[in-house]
Amino acid sequence: MSVGLVILMLTVFAFVLLLLSVIRIVPEYRRIVVLRLGRVIGAKGPGVVIILPIIDQPVTADLRETYLEIPRQTCITKDNAPISIDFLIYSKVVEPVASVVQVRDYAGAAMGIATTTLRAVVGDIPLDDVLAKREQINQVLRTKLDEVTERWGVKVTSVEIREITPPKEVQEAMNKQMAAERSRRAVVLEADGQKQANITVAEGERQAAILTAEGAKQAAILQAEGNRQAAILNAEGYALALSKIFESAKSVDAKTMSLQYLEALKSLGQSPSTKWVIPTELTGLVAPFAGLIKSSTEAATNH
Repeated sequence: MSVGLVILMLTVFAFVLLLLSVIRIVPEYRRIVVLRLGRVIGAKGPGVVIILPIIDQPVTADLRETYLEIPRQTCITKDNAPISIDFLIYSKVVEPVASVVQVRDYAGAAMGIATTTLRAVVGDIPLDDVLAKREQINQVLRTKLDEVTERWGVKVTSVEIREITPPKEVQEAMNKQMAAERSRRAVVLEADGQKQANITVAEGERQAAILTAEGAKQAAILQAEGNRQAAILNAEGYALALSKIFESAKSVDAKTMSLQYLEALKSLGQSPSTKWVIPTELTGLVAPFAGLIKSSTEAATNH
């Protein structure tokens, strides 16, 4: 291989290297902050970006949302209870130039701010609220962190607490409280069930009593109706009998009545009684017979 060919190949290789250092292809989710002779000239990209060798210093900024895992931190609550918390911070770069110029390592800086902010927030909240108001703590942490990272060109989008570990004695007390609460609910449910059962039984007895009373009422009504119909029929029978007697009485003359009274006197004569009660009307009925007997006697004497 000749010396000229070697020089040509080295020249081509150097040109390729120079071309690669000059031309940068920036994807959509990245930006290149260019410092020309130490001064920021702006963020370049996406697409093809020309970088001047030696003169320009490119710094890459990632615009995608990232997360920081904050290791478990021990904090003291407002009521002096130690508690361990670990959480995640979700953030994204919104100003590439500020994220390069204003802070050297915004991820590490955000982690340090997050730990101090967590202790400050938890220190103002009682233990019960820390355990119960996790979402509220997330919101407060996000707001406070975003106020600090805003000057770095970083937006904190979300803060999520993963786990809260209270002290051992607090956990035991919580377990006892939970067991007591479950026992209370069981007793309440049993009492409610017994109450519903008693109400159902009482309702059944009431319905049975109502039905019995309704039956007795209907029976009494039917019996009264039967008695009324019987009384009406008896009255009609008595009225019919009296009507018949009255019709028969119309056809009886005085002689017939007298003969009936004489038959009655005959029966009295045959009775062993020594005292008789004779109605005054009897004399009036017997008088014609007495007159008839007297006339017959006088006729016989004259003859």
